[in-house]
Amino acid sequence: MGKGGKGEAAAAVAGGEGENMAAWLVAKNTLKIMPFNLPPLGPYDVRVRMKAVGICGSDVHYLKEMRIAHFVVKEPMVIGHECAGIIEEVGGGVKHLAVGDRVALEPGISCWRCRHCKGGRYNLCDDMKFFATPPYHGSLADQIVHPGDLCFKLPDNVSLEEGAMCEPLSVGVHACRRADVGAEKSVLIMGAGPIGLVTMLSARAFGAPRIVIADVDEHRLSVAKSLGADATVKVSTSTDDLAAEIELIQAAMGADIDVSLDCAGFSKTMSTALEATRPGGRVCLVGMGHNEMTVPLTSAAIREVDVVGIFRYKDTWPLCLDFLRSGKIDVKPLITHRFGFSQREVEEAFEVSARGRDAIKVMFNL
Repeated sequence: MGKGGKGEAAAAVAGGEGENMAAWLVAKNTLKIMPFNLPPLGPYDVRVRMKAVGICGSDVHYLKEMRIAHFVVKEPMVIGHECAGIIEEVGGGVKHLAVGDRVALEPGISCWRCRHCKGGRYNLCDDMKFFATPPYHGSLADQIVHPGDLCFKLPDNVSLEEGAMCEPLSVGVHACRRADVGAEKSVLIMGAGPIGLVTMLSARAFGAPRIVIADVDEHRLSVAKSLGADATVKVSTSTDDLAAEIELIQAAMGADIDVSLDCAGFSKTMSTALEATRPGGRVCLVGMGHNEMTVPLTSAAIREVDVVGIFRYKDTWPLCLDFLRSGKIDVKPLITHRFGFSQREVEEAFEVSARGRDAIKVMFNL
């Protein structure tokens, strides 16, 4: 991608060796590695050689459906947005980075002119240009061009793979900020998928003294337990079990549930979060499993349970990198599968990620 580039960019890689290749989403269930021309380097841009790119659930969804909500893939698009790499060229106006620096990339370019951007909530910008969100290209490529101020230098003890994990980790960090997680707040997390797990790690780093996590999958719950969950609860997909499961969750917590974070985003998970949370507590909707839900809002309202949502993140990369540098968060166990960057490996990697099972985070090493 280049500065929110879309369609076919006109200029070739400046100073690069050989042809710049990228993984293009060309049709449903079809990815092809093809040439990807980059735009000219602007004065405040950097050219980055990608070294680590993770697969997100949204990447898989685009591959399967060619759309997410109103974002529709209408022409071939480079996939990928969880990434880190090494600076190969800097624009004349970039003073904080140099060739050879290892960086993690924040994938969204906002306009910095609208009221959301000026008010500090740039993640809500109506003119956001986000990696691999139609019509803008992503970062699963040999090289990309990106604004320098969205590239964050990695501490010496943080790997490129960990740098790429700053993107999903940012979701958890932003959710914990929105939910006001802290040292006196017991936390329930619904969903032990990749986002549920990074949210759990974030909640612990924010000081949550007790964390319970619920999911339908025993393997994911065992992973959550190994990563530090205080208790886990296996739930079903049936709403008939809702009342009994809330009792189990509350018993597992052993105290009032101050904050619940729904990292799945289904009617049942959100209903569980709303009903399990104490009066005066807070529920944060993180996952987007369903566009529409049927949930007990009246019950939550009369108990003054605050409900908030999140959309991506803002100002999270410095804190994520500090958590990784200090050891407060360790994302390395989440990276379960690694692949190179060939046509066969790209196809296999997306199959593994889509299959789930024991796959948490699938990572490309370029």
